[in-house]
Amino acid sequence: MNKKLIRNLGIFVFMVIASGWLGVAVDSFIPEQPQGDSLGMGIWLVLPLLTAVIIILFSRVNWEEFGFRSKLKGNLKWYLASVLIFPVVTSIVLIIGALTNWMDLSALNVKRLILAFCSSLYINFIIDFFEETAWRGYLTSQLLKFNLTDWKIYLVVGCVWGLWHIPYYLVFLPQTDIQSVMHVSRGIYTVVAFITLISWSVMFTELFRVTESIWPCVILHMVEDSFTNLIVISGYISIASGKEILVSPINGIIPSMLYVAIGLGIRAYRRHKYYRNNSIVFCHSCPISQKS
Repeated sequence: MNKKLIRNLGIFVFMVIASGWLGVAVDSFIPEQPQGDSLGMGIWLVLPLLTAVIIILFSRVNWEEFGFRSKLKGNLKWYLASVLIFPVVTSIVLIIGALTNWMDLSALNVKRLILAFCSSLYINFIIDFFEETAWRGYLTSQLLKFNLTDWKIYLVVGCVWGLWHIPYYLVFLPQTDIQSVMHVSRGIYTVVAFITLISWSVMFTELFRVTESIWPCVILHMVEDSFTNLIVISGYISIASGKEILVSPINGIIPSMLYVAIGLGIRAYRRHKYYRNNSIVFCHSCPISQKS
């Protein structure tokens, strides 16, 4: 393995894990700040991407690897998918919840939801650009240089993504938001959310690999934050106590299983397309031909 690449990834992972706790430390010295919009949260959000950019500049890595081009040609269907995946899966879960009487949808005002959704797109686009450039653009693209199985890539990216979120769930995220999603302690919610991110990693990783661009992932993440999170946290629905673990649109087992299935579907498409175009089993010089 490339020792320089391993060193750079080690630095990146260390800074990712440290960024949130550094932010927590900074906030402890500046107590009077808006909840959910503190200087520490800004450090937590920006530092992973800043670390990746510094590593790239000093390593003289080809910027093409990080998927900054839109690559619309041939990928329009994936851009459309990135817009629809979370709303469609969330709608399916809402229907299941309503049919089983596990959810109360009486407060779901579609017009108000659409307005709130549209108003939150811009800020979430900026936030998710920082996230997806770090997790997919840098971390995933560099892991693809190793002879790792797809499942190992999903697990590594999902775990690093989850470790980065731990200070957010334990400190930054308001307790009221946690209770609106799941009636559990911060510690338990952190574990549940960590597992959720690993399951999402399959879909986000495969969308990046099949398009070779971060932008469908940015859109996918933006829609999740602006639509799925909004429905739950803003009180458009209420979930029966104890049923959140099954049907919560954010962290429920049912939606998570659907997202894994979608990710594996994209993987099957990617692999079939590659094998069809190249008529070979493996090509270790091509990142989309990793072992299964």
